[in-house]
Amino acid sequence: MLQNRCDVHTHTIFSRHAYSTVRENVLAARDAGYELLGVTDHFSDMLYPDADLTHADLRDYQHFLNTAGWPRVWEGVRLLRGAEADIRSLDGRLYGQDVVVERDIIGCPVPRATTLYDRVVASCDYVIASVHYQGFAAGATIAQATDMYLGALAQPKVLVIGHAGRAGIPFDVPELVGEAARQHKLIEINAHSLEARRREGRTWTSCRKIAETCAELGCQIVISSDAHICAGVGAVDPSLEMLEEIHFPQELVATRSAEAFLAAMGAAGLAVPSL
Repeated sequence: MLQNRCDVHTHTIFSRHAYSTVRENVLAARDAGYELLGVTDHFSDMLYPDADLTHADLRDYQHFLNTAGWPRVWEGVRLLRGAEADIRSLDGRLYGQDVVVERDIIGCPVPRATTLYDRVVASCDYVIASVHYQGFAAGATIAQATDMYLGALAQPKVLVIGHAGRAGIPFDVPELVGEAARQHKLIEINAHSLEARRREGRTWTSCRKIAETCAELGCQIVISSDAHICAGVGAVDPSLEMLEEIHFPQELVATRSAEAFLAAMGAAGLAVPSL
């Protein structure tokens, strides 16, 4: 039976449509026997849909900026700081990369202009890149959609491509998975997406194809809950069920232990925090 001891895609009340605090999620991870929790709130238009997409008020994003105040180990659970950033263009640019920040959180001019994305992810251990808004990709070819994911994958802080099986944008699975393996980056098998199999078989089929390709090409995956409430932290049974059906190899599950996930971060070139 596959082992999974990390949940590296979870949300807190900062995401606006989620319902639990960081501490509530930590306690849920502890109670589920998990070794490591990653908090990856949305970095997306979902936060402030009427925001200026050229300039940002950094005070709206203090949640990300102040994560250095979180304990690295809390209630026996190792805690990582992340973000789920939306892919917003066919070249793989992420939310906030075209948004200028000129003032700090107390309204003083910053020493040099920077982007909202760079300012936010500087506080993150890793980034999950996902598609939520599909409009920018309407009419995209398979090649264009593949380049979109490859562009996101190439960004230095991006460690994981999130729930590509449910995004509804067809792409060349072997090309993306093969490149992820070459860069030592990770593909997510998202349990929340797989719950949709009872409503829509396409998502289950797409996720299974991605997982089979990861097994074939030796690409590591993360098994994540995408929890939006503490009761969902560690709830990944749909992912485990699908992966066991295809006899997915345990050694390619980067979330099988805290040590394995931290090693995967290091292999992808990310700074590994001391936990």
